Amino acid sequence: MQVTPLSPGSADALLFDLGRVVLDIDFSRAIACWAGHAGCKPEAIVARYVRDSEAYRLHEVGKISDADYFASLRSSLGIAISDAQFLEGWNAIFAGEMPDIAELLPRAARRMPLYAFSNTNRPHVDHFSKEYAGLLGHFRELYLSSSIGLRKPDAEAFDHVVAAMGVPASRIVFFDDLAENIEGARARGLTAVHVTSPRDVGDALKQLGI
Repeated sequence: MQVTPLSPGSADALLFDLGRVVLDIDFSRAIACWAGHAGCKPEAIVARYVRDSEAYRLHEVGKISDADYFASLRSSLGIAISDAQFLEGWNAIFAGEMPDIAELLPRAARRMPLYAFSNTNRPHVDHFSKEYAGLLGHFRELYLSSSIGLRKPDAEAFDHVVAAMGVPASRIVFFDDLAENIEGARARGLTAVHVTSPRDVGDALKQLGI
């Protein structure tokens, strides 16, 4: 698939993933927290944890409750910890803002509207909405999988977000750290930037003349 080059005037809106693009994520913090509560080694949990399980996907689109998801983790990980202890680790993954993003977002927002599109879940939304309210305030709208019932990289999810934004897909630049989401976005006509280092967002904005 041909990748559309970035240039000044080539976009009318910017769409950002949150995890590892705007907010730093360190899942080892959750593993360490759960291991501490369970009295086991973190390696034992890592060996059993499956990130993109069916329960994980259902939780991200709001089709199962937090309690049901934590019950699935309790079973798959073989650890007898409480929902509150699971939640503590679950929300511990947020490790701060990505480098330079606090300067880049307001600069970009002065030039064109910013939106966010994230695969996430209710506990994480509750957490980051409070902890990072100032940073997230630069976005006109946050499209969250747990609210819209759709996940990246599904075509239906991108089509929903593009329609809600009211901007032609070809005029949207999308930033994400996962290759499958980049491919999904490009398949629906968006220009996509694969964020693999903290410099990538800033470099793309420079190419856009921002």
